[in-house]
Amino acid sequence: MNIKVKFFALALSMLMLLPSSVKADEGMWLLSLLGKNYSDMQQKGFKLTADDIYNINQSCIKDAIVGLGNAGSPFWHFCTAEIVSDKGLLTTNHHCGYGQIQEHSTVEHDYLRDGFWAYTMEEELPNPGLTASILVRVEDVTKEVLAALNDDMTEVERNKAIADVSKKISDKAKEGTNYEATVKSMFNGNQFFLFVHNIYKDVRLVGAPPSSMGKFGGDTDNWMWPRHTADFSMFRIYTAPDGSPAEYSKDNVPLKPKHHLPINIKGVEENDFAMIMGFPGTTNRFVTSYGLEEVMDITNKLRYEIRTQKINVWKAAMNADQAVKIKYASKYASCSNYWKYSNEQNKALKALNTIGVKQDIERRYNEWAKGKDAKYQNVLSEIEKMVTARKPYMAARTYLAEGLLSGPELPMMAFGIYNMLSQADEQTSVQDKQAILDEIMKEVKTFYKDYDQTLEEKTIATMFEYVFKNIEPEYCPEFLAEINKKYKGNFEKYAADAMKKSVFANEETFTKFMEKPNLKKLAKDPMVVAGLGAYVEYVAVAKKVKNAAPDMDRMQRLFVYGLLDMNGNKPIAPDANSTIRCTYGNCLAYEPRDGVYYSYYTTLDGVMEKEDPMNPEFIVPAKLKELWAAKDYGRYANKKGELPTCFITNNDITGGNSGSPVMNAEGHLIGLAFDGNSEAMSGDIDFEENMQRCINLDVRYMLFIIDKFAGAKNLINEMTIIE
Repeated sequence: MNIKVKFFALALSMLMLLPSSVKADEGMWLLSLLGKNYSDMQQKGFKLTADDIYNINQSCIKDAIVGLGNAGSPFWHFCTAEIVSDKGLLTTNHHCGYGQIQEHSTVEHDYLRDGFWAYTMEEELPNPGLTASILVRVEDVTKEVLAALNDDMTEVERNKAIADVSKKISDKAKEGTNYEATVKSMFNGNQFFLFVHNIYKDVRLVGAPPSSMGKFGGDTDNWMWPRHTADFSMFRIYTAPDGSPAEYSKDNVPLKPKHHLPINIKGVEENDFAMIMGFPGTTNRFVTSYGLEEVMDITNKLRYEIRTQKINVWKAAMNADQAVKIKYASKYASCSNYWKYSNEQNKALKALNTIGVKQDIERRYNEWAKGKDAKYQNVLSEIEKMVTARKPYMAARTYLAEGLLSGPELPMMAFGIYNMLSQADEQTSVQDKQAILDEIMKEVKTFYKDYDQTLEEKTIATMFEYVFKNIEPEYCPEFLAEINKKYKGNFEKYAADAMKKSVFANEETFTKFMEKPNLKKLAKDPMVVAGLGAYVEYVAVAKKVKNAAPDMDRMQRLFVYGLLDMNGNKPIAPDANSTIRCTYGNCLAYEPRDGVYYSYYTTLDGVMEKEDPMNPEFIVPAKLKELWAAKDYGRYANKKGELPTCFITNNDITGGNSGSPVMNAEGHLIGLAFDGNSEAMSGDIDFEENMQRCINLDVRYMLFIIDKFAGAKNLINEMTIIE
């Protein structure tokens, strides 16, 4: 092992173990290193021990924290949940369970509109493909990984070596167990940790309020405070009779967890300690000012502009037809979330002068680099050159990705089906051919369940025309230029003709085609042609991006190394990467602008103030209005007789933290994290200590809805509630 590599591994390990001088509000901390923040946590008001949070030998809070994922990528957690009973009951956000609620919804039984409640376990609904991960342990394996690397490796060689040794480490960790394991990189490839999980595969829907409550405020209130959204849903983990993870079976039994969170309804006061544990997705806190300009001027700007075209088409169709609204609800929510995020983040980055903050860090870095090895002195100038060189390709890639690959749905679906059929040749056995056909029909059935031909036709016309008119001509896929020429710029006519000709237009035409599938005929299908053309151009442009910045990964890794060294005794949390983290802070109000003050909590009164029967985003159910009018809040009212709905804290969170438990100083559940505030949307890039707030659902509002609104006493009785 290279001496410099050895020294760096040691130095970094020591750095992470040094006492903290950083504000505890900032940082998504690894659980195995959290003990070094313990004194800071105590100063904030924490009353438990570090072992109460993370301990591999006895039950602790980490045993109640669940990462929600999908069977194909269980270690990439799209949301967080928490166990709130000794029978494996989970609470998470409504928007986290939205896809599952939508899957079970029909026009006759619209659970999105009406809500869903299981009053017995027999009524709970299975969700194939949904997974629930619970951490078993985390280990620092930096020395083992770095031992397989040297400074003479190319980035390709380095990545292969990391993948090989990581597989050996993870395979050894799960040997003889039911566990799953993965090795994750930290600090841009400077440090590595092993994460071992139990991954459960039978997760059933238990309850959800109507979307008028679970999504109250819709796109208008998204990323905004004050907030009044009942953003929660409930699931349950089931296991094989012996307690091991198992696929869905009627013989499975509810999970017997090592730990579940008690729910505290005594209330939340300003300055109270607040701790959040969950699976934050991605942050980019070490990005340079050059990279940040790229994010703002290309990624965010273009994503917002392109998605606006799609959202406008979809929203009009969904408002006009209830069946379409159900089919597209989950897909629309996914698209619109980061549509608004991109725009609001740019506003926050400009308002907070985040580029200036980054430039100041870079000036200090260059001072530090003087007298160091030349490779550190040139890091920032090299990054600047590469970012500048790839700029035109990044813009083109964004148009292709957002406008074509993830714009309309049919082209890429058709291209995928064509590829699957292409796998069968003369040497393929009859059995294997049938397996391919069966898999195709399975995929197709799932796709068409949430598909509308008329809407897809409008989407194709809109997105194809927008990309053609805005992308630089040299990166425009050939098929778009041909459409423009043949149809004289009338993309609506093209889309109509394409639907008439394509076997993918609807499930009936495709099913008929599959009775006698013809690969040559399929190759000429307009949707296959479009999908292939978009994909080929995207790959070509993506290659240009990579070739323009061939050494970006290494330069970024060296830059991060320098930042860690430059900061001396100040510990820095690694970027989020969908691994379990803990953040802590306090419940705090804030002043976003001159003369504006935001309280730390909201109440049900605010729901009624926002009600607008003419706006689908602000509909209030009749029963909720009746309960409010009667002030029938039961034990969930605060000392003033109000029903709290949401509150804010200064915890450091990001996407993936949705559904994470907000806990008090005793480790009791007091809320569910579900959003951040627009004024600090820069948070994924730079934590703004005075402005950043985490928006949380108050558990009292959640329990009130379960109890008083839904009458689901069975769930209330199952939970441990502290009054």
